[in-house]
Amino acid sequence: MPHSLFISDLHLSAGHPDSMAAFQHFITAQAPQAEALYILGDLFDYWAGDDDLPDTFHAQVIASLRDLDKHATRVYLLRGNRDLLMGEALANACHAALLNDPVLIDLHGTPTLLSHGDTLCTDDTEYQRYRVQVHDAAFQQQFLAKPLAERKAYIAQLRSRSMAEKQSKDSAIMDVNDKAVAALLREYGYPRLIHGHIHRPNRHEHCVDGHTCERWVLGDWYQQGSALRCDMQGCSVIRF
Repeated sequence: MPHSLFISDLHLSAGHPDSMAAFQHFITAQAPQAEALYILGDLFDYWAGDDDLPDTFHAQVIASLRDLDKHATRVYLLRGNRDLLMGEALANACHAALLNDPVLIDLHGTPTLLSHGDTLCTDDTEYQRYRVQVHDAAFQQQFLAKPLAERKAYIAQLRSRSMAEKQSKDSAIMDVNDKAVAALLREYGYPRLIHGHIHRPNRHEHCVDGHTCERWVLGDWYQQGSALRCDMQGCSVIRF
């Protein structure tokens, strides 16, 4: 049966060989059977800019995605908080289409809204202030004008600080806010919603203005690879 696959939060890097091995298995064994593969953010542990395409590790990931062309599997990329600087050069190298966040698609007959998911974590006000800053076009232009090595060093420092701060945060504020979810579903006509970011894979139902809406949360790949498979009959989780 024709189907599409959804993954997110792989956080691929040379320092996480297990995740890379799971990704390569997925790309060769499962993705070629799908009509489309949607990557909903954080494909990479971080992305400092499209001028980092020649990096040996990045080139391996890109080549794997580009090979899906041979199987007529369409690839779609959506930026996450770790790889928000992904641009058209990367998408073109992967033979992929770069999507806006959020984006509403017709998924095998069901209106489905796709998002990375970080905009829904509105209780984490500190993160939302940071997000506004790094998504500012002028900020990104100034940052990308810096040498690549300087950008990588800054991102590494930022990641270390973020990991330390998470230890003291209440885990509840790093989850989605139900009112934010309801507002998004209402804005887009009560579709199905698929997102990642929060690393809490599950299926939820939201009753919004009398409409029952399905929300699927994608899993991260730290301990186990996983994907969401969707077809005309619905969605199910694949783990590997």
